[in-house]
Order: sequence, then C-alpha cells, then structure tokens
Amino acid sequence: MVTSKQYDHIWDCCCDHGLLGFALLSRQAASNIHFVDIVPELMTELEGKLQRFYSPSCNSSNPTWQIHCLDVAKLPLKECEGKQLIIIAGVGGDLMIQFIEAIHQQYPSLHLDFVLCPVHHQFSLRQKLIELNFSLKDEVLVEENRRFYEVILVSSSSEIKRKINPVGDKIWQPVSSVDSSGHSSEQAETTSRYLTKTLSHYQRIQQGFEQSIGQGRSNSVQHIIDAYRAVTLS
Repeated sequence: MVTSKQYDHIWDCCCDHGLLGFALLSRQAASNIHFVDIVPELMTELEGKLQRFYSPSCNSSNPTWQIHCLDVAKLPLKECEGKQLIIIAGVGGDLMIQFIEAIHQQYPSLHLDFVLCPVHHQFSLRQKLIELNFSLKDEVLVEENRRFYEVILVSSSSEIKRKINPVGDKIWQPVSSVDSSGHSSEQAETTSRYLTKTLSHYQRIQQGFEQSIGQGRSNSVQHIIDAYRAVTLS
C-alpha cells in the first residue's frame, strides 16, 4: 500500500515498539518517519534503538525520523509540508473514530491519507469514514496467528471518487495464492472463515439484545447482520 517516496511524512501512530516504523525506515518509504505513542517509557526505549540503528551519521541517505510522545488527536500536521500518511493500528475502531474525527476537525482543508487496521469495531469505523466523505484507495484482509485484520487505505479527499463499503468490498475478492485452476484457494478460505466468524459475532450480540428486551434494551445489530449476509464471495 505504501510505495517508496510516495509520501513526504508518515506518522506511525500507536507505534508501540516501532517495528512498522523501522520497516518503513529501512525501505525509505518517506522522507520523514514520525513515531507516535502516548507512553513515555516506550518512546524513550524506542528513541534509544533509533539512535543506535538509524543514526543519520551512519547513512546520510536514510530518511529522517522523529519521536512524538503525545495523543494521536494532537498531531502537529500543519508544521509539515508535503503529502502525509497517518497509520493507526493495534487499537479498536472506536478509538480510531475519536482520533480521525479530532484530526479532521483540526485540519479540514488538508488532504490526508490514512492506513487503518482496527482490532475490532470495523463496521462502525467504516460507517464513520463514509459519514466524513472519505474515499477508499485500497483494502486487504490479513490473517495472522489465527486473528483477522482489515487493513484499509483511505483518503480525506473526496476527489478519488471511490466509495467506502460499510462491510468492505475488495477484501472479499481474493487475488493471491492462485492455484492451477486460476482460483485463490487459500485466500478464499481466509475470507470465508472471516465472514463466518464476523456473522457469528454479530448474531450472538443480536441474541443478547433480543433476550434483554424485557429489561428496556431495544438496540439491534440486525442491519449489520443483513449487510454481511449480502456479501458475495468471489
């Protein structure tokens, strides 16, 4: 999703131990890589590693890097010129919504790209992106250690004209691991398992709502269930 020198600034948010940012630095994916997390101890440890392995004095062609110990909602984007990408991964879609709304409110005129990888609440996140009139650039479904992740590349610019689907579109169309018959069997199994798991999750939630109606709860996720049931696997 991120090619070399495609962006001037990449913000690796909620960067934890910085492995993603290290990979971006090694690939020279941008002129400037920013590591962002709100935990001081993590950032102090991370800065030591960066100074050791990615010191400008060791290789002057390396991208520059910066450490930011702050809330993702307070990124100093206007201090940077050029094309910017914000990566948010490893947190829930509900928290991502808060970050994205805060950033969008502060910088409504900036055209920003986001790579988002929520650990849950994908449907709610996609709905918020649609509400904000964001555009889809790419998306992929990844399975790692028996866990599924939707990785979504979106833009705050509406000029791309590619709409975001609340349950995803391209993630249900496997394109890798093609067998002799021309079908992507391994990836097809991944998408099928993910769809089954997602439907089961929301069906359990719906059953809980139905059982608690007598207690005054009237919430429903039936519309989400219907949306996922309408998915056609390629």
